[in-house]
Amino acid sequence: MSREIRVSDDPAAEVAERLTEAAMAGDDVVFTGGSTPKRAYELAAERDADWSAAHVWFTDERCVEPTHPDSNFGMADRALLSQLSAAPSVHRMAGELGPDAGAGDYEAEIRARMGAEPRWNLLLLGMGPDGHVASLFPGKPEIEERSRLAVGVPLAGMEPQVPRITLTMPAIRSAREAILLVTGESKAATVARVFGPAPDTSLPAARVELRYGTLTVLLDQAAASQL
Repeated sequence: MSREIRVSDDPAAEVAERLTEAAMAGDDVVFTGGSTPKRAYELAAERDADWSAAHVWFTDERCVEPTHPDSNFGMADRALLSQLSAAPSVHRMAGELGPDAGAGDYEAEIRARMGAEPRWNLLLLGMGPDGHVASLFPGKPEIEERSRLAVGVPLAGMEPQVPRITLTMPAIRSAREAILLVTGESKAATVARVFGPAPDTSLPAARVELRYGTLTVLLDQAAASQL
């Protein structure tokens, strides 16, 4: 695995450009939730490229209806997917089924299209101030899962406190390319813990190592301020 840590003046714009390139190539692209990815989706929507050959997946989802304000799919749909003239095939996590049934449903869908080792062309991650990625939280058992591709998360590690569905670390590590997008001064201390000289492997973000591809850690100046 190779990893690059890069500081950008406008990381959301860089991600929007990379998402657009992947979509136009007809790739399998994995979306994530969060305020910084939302900005990237909005910028990608402004480009209005042809996404019709692409397939969009999700790293995680809250167990709510897709129209609920807390839905990751709902956010991505409002910011980008519903704005496109030529939309992709969308594989959303059915949060409304609950964590276990929803995870089983999504894993079956992944295996049907991608096989047991999903080689996503591009996977986007964010990182919480506690170092979580997707819905893999520090100290929770889901971070240790090694055989499943998607699991239910009955108890989230932070707000909103609703059950979730998440890709597992093996599913994330199978990507050909991943971008970990982190912005804001509030995450600077955690960035230093994860990517400093002595990484704290109790934090899920420190465990993101791709088996075959390249991980780009894309930071703004504020997030990188303690490195």
